Amino acid sequence: MQPRAVDAAGVAHEMGGPGARIVSLVPSITELLFALGLDRQIVGRTGFCVHPNDKVRQVRKVGGTKAVNIHAIRALRPTHLIVNIDENERDTIEQLRAFVPHIIVTHPLTPQDNLSLYSLLGTIFDRAQEAQRLSEALEARLHEAAAQAFPAQNVLYLIWCEPWMTVARDTYIAAMLRLVNWQTLPDVEGGAAGAARYPTLDFERAPWLAGVDRILLSSEPYRFTQTHCDALKRDPRLAGKRIELIDGELVSWYGVRAIDGIGYLLQRAAAP
Repeated sequence: MQPRAVDAAGVAHEMGGPGARIVSLVPSITELLFALGLDRQIVGRTGFCVHPNDKVRQVRKVGGTKAVNIHAIRALRPTHLIVNIDENERDTIEQLRAFVPHIIVTHPLTPQDNLSLYSLLGTIFDRAQEAQRLSEALEARLHEAAAQAFPAQNVLYLIWCEPWMTVARDTYIAAMLRLVNWQTLPDVEGGAAGAARYPTLDFERAPWLAGVDRILLSSEPYRFTQTHCDALKRDPRLAGKRIELIDGELVSWYGVRAIDGIGYLLQRAAAP
């Protein structure tokens, strides 16, 4: 009997075989597929799938993570489509379900969830050994983080401006930050996918802001720059707070990038 793997939607998938034609609508998953050695089977990706740079350029773009080109995907005749609950629209996925035989749903919420993600894709696409190597590397990073004691810090992690947007505590980003004892504020959970997971904020109406030690301006999805950082440092409401840029890919991308992402956070948290 072929091994089966269950995705985030509870759907069991059988092994795809060497003839699988994969379209990924998730940038971090696209990078993971290449890390698993599936180069020849990846036939479509979004314009935001930019890693590994030298390889993704050979793969056809099919729009964005939300503005998906349905006709372009149909023309590629994929056997497998990989999506994410947070990053892709449900209506789009349902349209694609009409002609894509296998849709694999992902939704990692913690760094540890990458272990099951590696196993899921490794099982479906017959890359169990490659998946195991990634799991061992990730587990080593997780153990390294767990072995250290970091002073508690309350952080505001900004992902957008006009309006300002941050992350709820049940997001993958917040879970990554907790590895180094950085607790995100506001202390809210978003529940189901949607705006509540990435709430807007008004600096004038945020009494919890007084408890923030560190403000992190992410490089994505909005590309904050030193100019934004300097402007916030001049804001009297934020006086005394540490305000700095942070690499959003290393903090928010799951998959293979999580391995380097944990190492990056360990270095950041240890810095004076």
